[in-house]
Amino acid sequence: DISTISRVSNSKYVQTFFGTFLLKELFSEAYRKDNGELISTKLIKQRLKEIIETEDKRQPLTDEKLSILLGEDEYHIARRTVSKYREELGIETSKYRREL
Repeated sequence: DISTISRVSNSKYVQTFFGTFLLKELFSEAYRKDNGELISTKLIKQRLKEIIETEDKRQPLTDEKLSILLGEDEYHIARRTVSKYREELGIETSKYRREL
């Protein structure tokens, strides 16, 4: 069960030659597209970042609009999920991305 794995790995660390890592960081979350294909949420975050990098900085896209645009790419995720991914990427809200 994925929730059991998440709970167990959330507070465990693994020591490697490259350093010590939170065990949870070694797992990738998955998203099921409409056609049943499983993809990594990393792909969704990458697409989200691409959209934000190419947006009009005078009128940056809201999380709701980003959710709609991702839906056009068959990544149907909620606005609050877009907000979560945006924050994980270290990207500000549309209010703070606006350039005059």
